[in-house]
Formats: sequence, structure tokens, C-alpha cells
Amino acid sequence: MIRRLATTFLVSAALIGLPTLIGCDREVEHEKTVKDTPTGGTKVEEKTVTKKADGTTETKTETKKIP
Repeated sequence: MIRRLATTFLVSAALIGLPTLIGCDREVEHEKTVKDTPTGGTKVEEKTVTKKADGTTETKTETKKIP
């Protein structure tokens, strides 16, 4: 009886706690900048700030040069 109760509790805790621990990232800010270069090309810079499930933030910057 106690073994069945403990097993049920552990399975329930795993199913409920797993989505809470993993969570999902949420995009907080997205900025896109397009600039013309002196050589006639284009420079595109994208900055994305995401908030993770554990409360930390991550900033990702991508730069593309189009001739």
C-alpha cells in the first residue's frame, strides 16, 4: 500500500514538475537594423532578447552582410 502510494506520488510529481522545470523561452525584445554600406552593399543586424524559464535573459545578435 505504501509502495503504491509512493509510486503514485513520484509519477504525479514528475508529470507536474517537468513542464514547470523545462518551461519555454519567451521573446522579450526583437530589433532589426538595416544599414547601407559605403561600398553599395547592405548590412542587416538582428538583436533578440529572450527570457528563459529560470528567469535569466539571453541576448543574441546576428549580423548579415549582403553585397
